[in-house]
Amino acid sequence: MKIYLRILVVLILTSCTSNVKLSNSKLATKNYEIKFDSINLFDKSRNRNIPVALYLPKTNEKIENQKVVILSHCYNQNKLGTNKYYSFLTENLASKGYFVISIQNELPTDELLPTSGDLKILRKPIWERGCENIMFTINEFKKTKPELDYKHLILIGHSNGGDITMLFAQKYPNLVNKIISLDNRRVEFPRTSQPKIYSLRSSDQIADEGVLPTIEEQEKFKIKIVKLKNTIHNDMMDNATKKQKAEMNKYIMEFLNE
Repeated sequence: MKIYLRILVVLILTSCTSNVKLSNSKLATKNYEIKFDSINLFDKSRNRNIPVALYLPKTNEKIENQKVVILSHCYNQNKLGTNKYYSFLTENLASKGYFVISIQNELPTDELLPTSGDLKILRKPIWERGCENIMFTINEFKKTKPELDYKHLILIGHSNGGDITMLFAQKYPNLVNKIISLDNRRVEFPRTSQPKIYSLRSSDQIADEGVLPTIEEQEKFKIKIVKLKNTIHNDMMDNATKKQKAEMNKYIMEFLNE
């Protein structure tokens, strides 16, 4: 009888331990509900509006060392609201606890993006303006949200927004922890280990010569580049299929969790 009682106690303890582990596992992989907001920042020094979309985890709990992601959208003929074309990505990041800021870099009153000539020269003022938008946004949120983790800042950009992101990393490498480019094609990747650099490349577009690091440079600086065999350049946003979105989010979360 004593032997049976001992076996029963061991089984109960084993069951309790298993339940505790499962509970902890669920907690670690918990997804937050999403809260969306939008605000208009104003840079007096440039007399410029900077519309911003915010994607936030909805919780009453304080998220310690909450990391900030700043997203820069592709070029879309200066149409307002283009910064909201990446909800598949921004909402997923917010659900994981990130504080996501998506900047509207182009305004209807801005000059159109040059499409001919020496694009690296003609487009640089537009990329510079985007960098100024990012810097102003960072400084404004440091005032209003000082509790956020700005030491591990993450920048993500698609296409022309990716060029802005890469230029920002060149100019201010010590301000950024990780850079993720979604198929930028004009601005060269910084050849550096800081910030950490990642990129998803489309199946149909080729970057200008010298933009992408060589295999040797990728190994030296630990730059990670992934080619998406089934996703074209223009599908790296909300018009992507469910499968394409899942693949992009998978790689991006892998980059951020390294």
